[in-house]
Amino acid sequence: MSNTNCNFVAGQWVVGDHDIENRNPSDTSDLIGRYAQASRDQLDQTLAKAQSAQAAWAAYGMERKQAVLMSIGQEMMARADELGQLLSREEGKPLAEGRGEVFRAGQFFTYYAAECLRQLGENADSVRDGVEIDVRREPVGVVAIVSPWNFPTATASWKIAPALCYGNAVVWKPANLTPASAVALTEIISRQDIPEGLFSLVMGPGGSLGQHLVEHPSVDAISFTGSVPVGKGIATAAIQNLTKVQMEMGSKNALAVMDDGDLDLAVTVALGGAFGGTGQKCTASSRLIVHAAVHDAFVEKLVAGAQAMKVGHALHDGTQIGPVVSAQQLQENLDYVALGRAEGAELACGGVRLDMPDDGFYMSPGVFLNSTNDMRINREEMFAPLACVIKVDGYDHALATVNDTNFGLTSGIVTRDLARATHFRRHARTGVVTVNLPTAGTDYHVPFGGRGDSSYGPREQGKAAAEFYTTVKTAYISAGVPS
Repeated sequence: MSNTNCNFVAGQWVVGDHDIENRNPSDTSDLIGRYAQASRDQLDQTLAKAQSAQAAWAAYGMERKQAVLMSIGQEMMARADELGQLLSREEGKPLAEGRGEVFRAGQFFTYYAAECLRQLGENADSVRDGVEIDVRREPVGVVAIVSPWNFPTATASWKIAPALCYGNAVVWKPANLTPASAVALTEIISRQDIPEGLFSLVMGPGGSLGQHLVEHPSVDAISFTGSVPVGKGIATAAIQNLTKVQMEMGSKNALAVMDDGDLDLAVTVALGGAFGGTGQKCTASSRLIVHAAVHDAFVEKLVAGAQAMKVGHALHDGTQIGPVVSAQQLQENLDYVALGRAEGAELACGGVRLDMPDDGFYMSPGVFLNSTNDMRINREEMFAPLACVIKVDGYDHALATVNDTNFGLTSGIVTRDLARATHFRRHARTGVVTVNLPTAGTDYHVPFGGRGDSSYGPREQGKAAAEFYTTVKTAYISAGVPS
């Protein structure tokens, strides 16, 4: 057990009741390490400690908290090459994307470091004479964070940073597929000037440890990113304790390509949106809704572009698409390929497992043609390097197809027509809309989230995060008449 990477429980690094292997999806012979799995008793222990630590942290001065978050962010950005390599090694995204993710994660901390100094309230006069009103935000308490494997550092950071900024304690359960990035971030946070037990890392399976966490009465709020079924289960558990929840879940994002758009730009936007991160993004453009007038020309360029993309080891130069994250994920992807064919869609390219020099989970980017919006491949989130082209006969048909989904995270349009762009921006029923840009890629200082099955609860990121990580107190003051 001496080589096991530990959990961080109640301010101490501790082993669990057993441990798991973490292997590189680019090369399964590469053992990244062994990672301890926390026990229920350890989780109970760290939650008890978190409550007292949160009270101590809330009493820290604004500048003291600001210095902590700034230190975390600056170290992450300074170590982006090193930590990005670790992230790409365990998750499979190309090295440039791994570095970029770590650097962006650092920016979340530096952004919220500044927000520590901007926690301004409101004041008002009462409808009653001689009474003044003070409105301010206070910490919600102990926050449970359950984060996914596809952005193991960035998604966790955009939850942890505002939680700490607004005075809360954090108990973090990361995805078991990417524990190395979680331990690396925890090591940085553990060295800061924070109360013992304020921040904890508990690694373990979602079905047991994660379930115990979200059901625990000591948790005041739960922030989750993951699948719709798991999110609904968390919401069901949370309501028993009336625990506040924030959830980012599935998606089926659409990119509408209009007949007046720049065709080369449309292809570039579609390739990046559909296949960036090996398609393992909640913001991926999995539905490509194309005007009939440019359909054939777009498809020709899209298929050629997909076939030209280099699939390879995440750490090798020139790799544009890394492996998928696991054997299970690869099999699910291949099952969707078979399903699409059975539904009558034409697989124009890719969609097959690749034999590579390294033993990993490699898959070529696939493009389905002649698909319709009622097919399961266009209704269900595949989380794969697969894109489905849907032909439409005009703008109205395109917008209706974009909105015909149970999800509502992101959508985009490629057009030169200002009227179309404006109408689309106002009428696309998604939380994020892009014009002449990929549906994937969001800034850290503005709200992020969707509607329908994609999101539940307050928005993430930017100033909007305060809605979830704080609770509002309204105070009425009658000072009387001066003597």
